[in-house]
Amino acid sequence: MARTRYGTDRGLSARMVGTLFGIGLLYVILAAVLLAIGVNAIWVLGISAAMLVGQWWFSDSMAMSAMRAVVVTPEQAPQLHAVIDRICAMANMEKPRVGIADSDVPNAFATGRSAKRSVIVVTTGLLKRLDPEELEGVLAHELSHVAHRDVTVMTIASFTAILAGFMMRSAMWGSFSRNRDQNAALVFLAITVVSVVVYFVSYILMRALSRYRELGADRGAALLTGKPSALARALQKISGDMASIPTRDLRQMEPVSSFAFAPAVSAGKGINLGQLMSTHPTLEKRLEQLARISAELGER
Repeated sequence: MARTRYGTDRGLSARMVGTLFGIGLLYVILAAVLLAIGVNAIWVLGISAAMLVGQWWFSDSMAMSAMRAVVVTPEQAPQLHAVIDRICAMANMEKPRVGIADSDVPNAFATGRSAKRSVIVVTTGLLKRLDPEELEGVLAHELSHVAHRDVTVMTIASFTAILAGFMMRSAMWGSFSRNRDQNAALVFLAITVVSVVVYFVSYILMRALSRYRELGADRGAALLTGKPSALARALQKISGDMASIPTRDLRQMEPVSSFAFAPAVSAGKGINLGQLMSTHPTLEKRLEQLARISAELGER
């Protein structure tokens, strides 16, 4: 992929490499433990790897289906395409597919296994709430995810916890089917402990990367458009409107909330554990960063 004008985010790149390395190391340890207790780890890992490839390959279709989004042409959504065309021209990057989801939740997300297979989806709720400058800021944020390829890394990382659960369940039942004596209890205990550790560490690594990538995308969008205040206004509008969105609409957004511009449900204020588990940094932290960039750019 050609280098875009979003530039290189070395902090994000380092964190993506570190996250993937950490998760890979977890699975090496997991395989070693499974082999040590007599489980056919190769078979379990093979099935899990196949599931992961399937998740990665069909990530765009799965996200579109979850949101009931449809790809729209320039003739169907001329204003939306015009904004994305302008951002792609500024960023010197390939234009992704564009989709719209019929949902009152004001949000947007980008997904896809590669730049050529990426898609940016916006909800009808977002389109009716934001002015052109604010919409440009949100879309520039999503295109930053595509440019930095963190969408692909998050697609892989988001599935690791599910894989851990599947691998351990498969190993557990396989062990019990062959080993019904008193050793079964010890095997069950060992599998449970390893399962919890792998799941928890994968979860924390993924959440930490997710929060950093959101700040990176805010930063990239603000510097590319030169209008951090517009992105800040969009954040405030979306966060403020979330409280008035029906629960059923928020529930529809949950399958892709970790990829969305703003979380469907905000984490509680002042709860460190909630922030640790959150996929997004706090609104205050995002606004503080945008305010600093605005001051650096001398924006009025």
